[in-house]
Amino acid sequence: MVTTDLPPASGAWREGDAPGRRRWVTLPAPLRLESGGELPGVRLAYETWGTLNADASNAVLVLHALTGDSHVAGPAGEGHATAGWWDELIGPGRALDPAHWFVVAPNVVGGCQGSTGPSSPAPDGRTWGSRFPLVTTRDAVAAETVLADELGIGRWACVVGGSMGGMRAVEWAVAEPDRVERLFLLACPAATSADQIGWAAPQLAAIRSDPGWRGGDYHSAPPGHGPHLGLGIARRMAHLSYRSPFELSERFGRDPQDGEDPWHGGRYAVESYLDHHAEKLVRRFDAASYVRLTEMMNAFDVGRGRGGVAAALGRVTARTLVAGISSDRLYPTHQQAELAAGIPGSGPLRMIESPYGHDGFLIEAATVSSLLTELLVS
Repeated sequence: MVTTDLPPASGAWREGDAPGRRRWVTLPAPLRLESGGELPGVRLAYETWGTLNADASNAVLVLHALTGDSHVAGPAGEGHATAGWWDELIGPGRALDPAHWFVVAPNVVGGCQGSTGPSSPAPDGRTWGSRFPLVTTRDAVAAETVLADELGIGRWACVVGGSMGGMRAVEWAVAEPDRVERLFLLACPAATSADQIGWAAPQLAAIRSDPGWRGGDYHSAPPGHGPHLGLGIARRMAHLSYRSPFELSERFGRDPQDGEDPWHGGRYAVESYLDHHAEKLVRRFDAASYVRLTEMMNAFDVGRGRGGVAAALGRVTARTLVAGISSDRLYPTHQQAELAAGIPGSGPLRMIESPYGHDGFLIEAATVSSLLTELLVS
């Protein structure tokens, strides 16, 4: 007997689910892929806040990280499993006040919250699953240029992104320099390093080793029979890289979880914390999207085919602010220093002092808002 507490095979948004605040645009032609071939029938889900002004000069593009989506701001509710992931940035009196700015946030191609990805139906009506191809950051930005065109936006007043969203923001500014007036980069690199690919490797192996993975074709499995174990393990590993050793030590130390004894089958408090985040993710995300988007990040190199990173960054014309998180062990600040030094319109690297590690770009919202406001008024 299937119980209602079992997670679905995929936590993806699926056709027939409540749309929430999402809107969609369909690409008029197949998306040509950097890796070869084409992806037909691409739809992008997106959300907006505010109103585009008469000369389309107030549009801001906000790009999400690996397990983010278009729901940057607003409460959880029908169609949205979680509240906005950067809620403190959008709203009256905030850095992105809808009374002044028209904010656009797409769900990346390959994602699982409304845009075309592995959990979406292919043109033959079957779920893409294992057939979904590698989509690179350049491909994702190419799709997002169609969204901008459809919305009548010839030039973004600002493109904002952290982590994987920062990779897309860099690509926007390099590939489409005339369409990006300002650029705000947080906790991201110009190219993914061996260390970051190494962090990802056991996560991908965990998912692919799960019997529920079924080679990537599990989306029609009953609740509780998806690759939840592998995705949960991947999330635990990733979450460790998102936080700092100092914060974990200060929060949990060697304490046991309440009512449990680690010497007799129980957990330490930090283990319970990781279990909690794993359980949350398997209910709201898709394992195949996690794999493909991780591969997108692994493939990221803004200098590929452009004469190297320095030459690529030299193409950026946007006024740029680059910020790093002091305790980030996943995307260490020397990578943001390279961006700040290489982009002609950037000032020096701005350091956000935080004990929270990589997740500081989301947690330190007051500082992030202050830096974004500084850039927007320049």
